[in-house]
Amino acid sequence: MLFDDSFQTIAKPSEGFFKDKGSKFLAFASPIRNDSEVKKRLVELRELHPKAVHHCYAYRVGTDRMSYRMSDDGEPSGTAGRPILNTLYSRNVTNLLVVVVRYFGGTLLGVPGLINAYKTATEEALNAAEIVTRHLSSTYEISFPYLQMNDVMKIVKDLDLEVLEQNFDLNCNMILEVRASRIELFMTRIDKVTGATVSLQ
Repeated sequence: MLFDDSFQTIAKPSEGFFKDKGSKFLAFASPIRNDSEVKKRLVELRELHPKAVHHCYAYRVGTDRMSYRMSDDGEPSGTAGRPILNTLYSRNVTNLLVVVVRYFGGTLLGVPGLINAYKTATEEALNAAEIVTRHLSSTYEISFPYLQMNDVMKIVKDLDLEVLEQNFDLNCNMILEVRASRIELFMTRIDKVTGATVSLQ
């Protein structure tokens, strides 16, 4: 099988809600590309919900099962971040952060109750989301002489590359998004264009 560079994530942020014995669990799912987007989102939610007792979360990036982080944020170990993360695995979604904000209702839920609450709130947020297929990709900048324009445009068209920026002058440059499964072919073909240089962004 060829290397598969597609993955499933959510089209835009979504929310879920679960209540048990007075405690409210608000789940916020957000598509992300990297760790710094996670930090920004956590700060936003802490500002929106300053009175919440816990901001537990989990996120995944990429298609392997190794790139993830989770936090119980003061809940008993394994009762919050892990159930959120397991839900992302079982739904097979990635490049996704789910933060569950808890308002305490006065009654302790116990370990099974907490696991169920964080899992259910996460499921509710994902049920409300539109799941879409995206592709792992890298961004490259290519520079080339104006005379090679046709050659370069043919590669862009053949490999169905997304042009993020372009500047055509005596010396031209373009910023392209290249799907992971097409990088090798892209490099091989650009190599053959006289005077073209490529750099990873």
